[in-house]
Amino acid sequence: MTNNFSLLIPEFLVTGLAFLILSLDLFISEKRKNHLVWVGVIGLFGILIITLLIFSNGILYQGLLVFDDYTNLFRIFFLIAGIIVLISSNEFVKSNIKYQGEFYGILIFTILAAMLLASSSELLTAYISLELLSFGLYVLVSFDRYNLKSNESGVKYVLLGAFSSALILYGISNIYGVLGTTRFDEISLMLVSINDLNPFLILGFIFLFAGLAFKLSAVPFHMWAPDVYEGSPLPITAWLSVGSKVATIALVLRLFCESLLEIGNEWQLIIIVLSVATMLIGNLGALVQTNIKRLLAFSSVGHMGYILMGISALISINEDGSISTGMTTLVLNGIIFYVIAYAITNFAAFTSVIAVYNHTAKDSISDFAGLSKRAPFLSLVLVCSMFSLAGLPVFAGFTSKFYLFNAVASQDLLWLVGIGIVTSLISLYYYLMIARQMYIEEGIDLSSINISLSIKLVLGVLLVGMIVGGIFPSPLMDLIELASEALIS
Repeated sequence: MTNNFSLLIPEFLVTGLAFLILSLDLFISEKRKNHLVWVGVIGLFGILIITLLIFSNGILYQGLLVFDDYTNLFRIFFLIAGIIVLISSNEFVKSNIKYQGEFYGILIFTILAAMLLASSSELLTAYISLELLSFGLYVLVSFDRYNLKSNESGVKYVLLGAFSSALILYGISNIYGVLGTTRFDEISLMLVSINDLNPFLILGFIFLFAGLAFKLSAVPFHMWAPDVYEGSPLPITAWLSVGSKVATIALVLRLFCESLLEIGNEWQLIIIVLSVATMLIGNLGALVQTNIKRLLAFSSVGHMGYILMGISALISINEDGSISTGMTTLVLNGIIFYVIAYAITNFAAFTSVIAVYNHTAKDSISDFAGLSKRAPFLSLVLVCSMFSLAGLPVFAGFTSKFYLFNAVASQDLLWLVGIGIVTSLISLYYYLMIARQMYIEEGIDLSSINISLSIKLVLGVLLVGMIVGGIFPSPLMDLIELASEALIS
């Protein structure tokens, strides 16, 4: 069977763009290196257009990589996310990062890894893509090498990340040792054909789940997140909270839908326990934070709990112990919509924080006091992103939670939805705490904050995305339904 490598044209182009930026960095003067970001932005935008024009379904290497509507949705997502991160990082990098070419080049390599994760349909292929993503992030997290916090967060992330990678690889080795395959479709066939799960197979899945839970910062594998978020350069904190999480979720959804639905009664309770713990610990931990990056880190942990709640509801268990997948597509739609709404909202929050930091070099919550008078539009976008993260009406965060919670409730897990609603109410307190600082508290520094045109444009697009996603999600849901049907089929 011949491989159609034209399916990989977007990935080839992203790779070429990363090398182009690294090459240009060798030849242009220091004064012009701030233009490298626009090479990346224009390049990613061009690749996005090409991806939309040439997309076709297919497989490579006998199914190791799968290209379908699900893959394409996440490809487009990561390219757009990359553009947002590059634009929002421009001023920050000029002021705080010395080696701009390496920074942007490595960042684009992590975008490539995220795109490959979405198309991976085999465990070792997924592991290699995940490691490409992780190694890039290890470097980017500690890129500000003269900052002690950045160095500390880099060391913690490398050590714990290597440990989680070892867990994943050990889990894969056990799965392959028992089943003799690492392909998702073949794993599904093998699991259906055996009566009782081998103890080594169970151990393999436990280690695999544990490693992936670390990448998602799910409780009890979450404690790296606040420290790493706080110490990382702000644009990388934004990319960690969105890009790396969404890439892992894309892999997890493909793994569960293509391999593990038929043994749902073996893993559903485990995912439910992880979900409840993650929702509770994430939202309660955010209540006591004074640094906005640490607060958003615990907020991210809480949101991963909602997504795990959706994953646990991909199947329902009937009274006779049989598995029902009749509502799987509905739940999958809810999860993907929630992920995209979370990404838009989180990008809006972090882009606002980056804009404030560029002017003040401070990231404590108290430093946002009186921001509404210093930067009205910036404050509007930030407070809207807080309301959306909390799940208040009109915004995408509310509509996505409604879709997700409704889908989970349809799988006879109404009590789990109740816990999700309670933790959402808890989160409202600390999100409103930021709004209080901006609109009620008086700030010490009353100087106005000037925002560049590019940042204003990004914030405006994200604000529109939050509102349109909240009141008119139909066009996006149509694309999500195509992706879900491709994955389930």
